[in-house]
Amino acid sequence: MSLTPKTYAACAPAPVAFLGLGVMGYPMAGHLARAGHAVTVYNRSPAKAQAWRAQFGQYTAATPREAALGAAIVFCCVGNDEDLRSVTLGADGAFAGMAPGAVFVDHTTASASVARELYGAAKNIGLQFIDAPVSGGQAGAQNGALTVMCGGQAAAFDAIKPVGMAFSKAFTLMGESGAGQLTKMVNQICIAGLLQGLSEAVAFGQKAGLDMNQVLDVIGQGAAQSWQLDNRGKTMAADKFDFGFAVDWMRKDLGLVLDEARGNGARLPVTALVDQFYADVQALGGQRWDTSSLIKRLK
Repeated sequence: MSLTPKTYAACAPAPVAFLGLGVMGYPMAGHLARAGHAVTVYNRSPAKAQAWRAQFGQYTAATPREAALGAAIVFCCVGNDEDLRSVTLGADGAFAGMAPGAVFVDHTTASASVARELYGAAKNIGLQFIDAPVSGGQAGAQNGALTVMCGGQAAAFDAIKPVGMAFSKAFTLMGESGAGQLTKMVNQICIAGLLQGLSEAVAFGQKAGLDMNQVLDVIGQGAAQSWQLDNRGKTMAADKFDFGFAVDWMRKDLGLVLDEARGNGARLPVTALVDQFYADVQALGGQRWDTSSLIKRLK
């Protein structure tokens, strides 16, 4: 049976699958289960899937294909382009198990080119594909408050949005296939520049002998205010860097950004410099420190 938007509405809560139970996927799949959906999960490490099943009382599968069988929507959040291909394509991939009209929703931060590639592969076999990277970090995933940026066909987006809102505060269609990934790249460019500026500001204030908690309270009421200042300024001043989104992951994301910029001609001098600053943090042993650890290289 073809799964149209009306079909979703008629059979809600939907049978869904979730592939990838990392720091983001694990709580995202949990929110789907709490919302009443029948959720089947797959994870490359079976132990994580078993732990999720024990916590949420739902289902596990041995392969992406098995997880996708009977699912109206297959959600995914894995590491990179190759991880994404490995769970979608081939005899054990999710596409092989999905019914005509079902929608694959990819929350991986990946390249726009792989999004378009898999959109085409899905379309050729009667499936829908939405690239849907997220912003909000581990805390956003745990709190069900992610911002989701989507690319793909409007009908498929309309069908999956009510289900995806189980773990989101905003779920927005940005354009055709790849537009979600490109929007996430814009997001990461903004974050890289903001964090470098905030790092320099905090380091400067500390060198000047100021009470940085007081300074941040004051400037946070003016034009310098940002999410990063509100949530990471004081932890940076306190030398605490264990808040989720790791330097290794940010370098992966900035690599995608810089690759895309080389193709479209965009000039990103500050982003390229901050990427190298993150390489310095990695050299300091900070691969798993969160992204606000840029300040470490200034001390």
